[in-house]
Amino acid sequence: MAQSIRSIQGTRDVTPRDSYKWQYVERVALEVARTYGMKELRLPTIEKTELFVKSVGDTTDVVQKEMYTFEKGKESITLRPEATAGIVRAVLENNLLEEGLPVKVWTVLSCFRHERPQAGRLREFHQFDVEIFGGMNPTTDAEAIGIAHDFFTRLGLSGIELKINSIGCPQCRPKYNQALVDYYQNHYGKLCPTCKERLEKNPLRLLDCKEDACAELSKDAPVILDYLCEECDTHFEGLKKRLNAIGLAFTINPYIVRGLDYYTKTVFEFVTTQIGAQGTVCGGGRYDLLTEQMGGPPTPAIGYGLGIERLLMLMEVGGCHFPEPPACDCYIGSMGEEENVKALELTSALRVQGFTVLCDIMDRSVKAQMKYANKSGARFACILGGDELTKGEAVIKNMDTGEGEAVALTGEAFIEFLGKNKQ
Repeated sequence: MAQSIRSIQGTRDVTPRDSYKWQYVERVALEVARTYGMKELRLPTIEKTELFVKSVGDTTDVVQKEMYTFEKGKESITLRPEATAGIVRAVLENNLLEEGLPVKVWTVLSCFRHERPQAGRLREFHQFDVEIFGGMNPTTDAEAIGIAHDFFTRLGLSGIELKINSIGCPQCRPKYNQALVDYYQNHYGKLCPTCKERLEKNPLRLLDCKEDACAELSKDAPVILDYLCEECDTHFEGLKKRLNAIGLAFTINPYIVRGLDYYTKTVFEFVTTQIGAQGTVCGGGRYDLLTEQMGGPPTPAIGYGLGIERLLMLMEVGGCHFPEPPACDCYIGSMGEEENVKALELTSALRVQGFTVLCDIMDRSVKAQMKYANKSGARFACILGGDELTKGEAVIKNMDTGEGEAVALTGEAFIEFLGKNKQ
């Protein structure tokens, strides 16, 4: 017997035992997005590699170490490692900015990064992503953050903390970068090889290193909030004021920088300690320069990605309620060829009316059919035999109580019966 092929490390199947949970989470995401006037955008899974090099940053870990890139003909193609760059491309390519600002879009999609798999972090992972284009006012930031908070609340989640920071803009960041260089040069020997390169190319990335020694050094590094220009400082104060106004608690973490180069001003994370050390469930921020950098008009924007795998882990740990998957309304079994045809006829009529109905497609015995009906969770079941066809009626059995009721063998009669017994 040939050896079966296994899934790739860092990927995971979502089986019917869990897919209904995903459907629930995605349904709630859609409902929350709708209340904020968001519109759905769907993207291709592959993009030109230059899109991510140009937007995410060629000195980031994502571009340098984690992207799945391959050559096809003369093109370099990459499986998307994050959503924002592709969304900006789509917004510009499809002229969505011309339809009036703000442009508010959401999507649920998969992303791909080649990194060490760990709890809630896979090589193929899924995100609920939100992006808002056109709003410079900190109210935009508060609204974007509010979408994530409302999403968590509707799912019944608790124990998630909002952390915010500002990483400045091109006017104030150079002074801060120099302060970082001065600080880390005094500790150069303790830096990991990657951070020694970052020191010259992109000092801000030093604060994002997960190596123990570098992470320890970052605790005493200069704080970006001490270097903000007046505009960035005013914007950050405005955000705090608005978060307070909508009753959204937060703490300031001056070392949040996120792992991508396009961020400016506001950055934030929703974090938890309930699913291990890597507890960021949602993260994002402002990217006011990215649209222009990618060939579009100057357009302020903010967005984030919310990891669905981590979210589901957190819901399981927190004992959140998942609605039960839809049950089978009725199983219609049969004992012969003509009976099987009649069962299919009735099944088809019921399905047109929206009922979930099963019939035998395996040529099983009556005993095996009833056993399957029970496994399927069917609320009602009946078996069609020669007597039933002769009489023109069958007894539909309540699978919970064992009680039965005779019903004519017509689609109308079965529809009426299931309709009055609909849960």
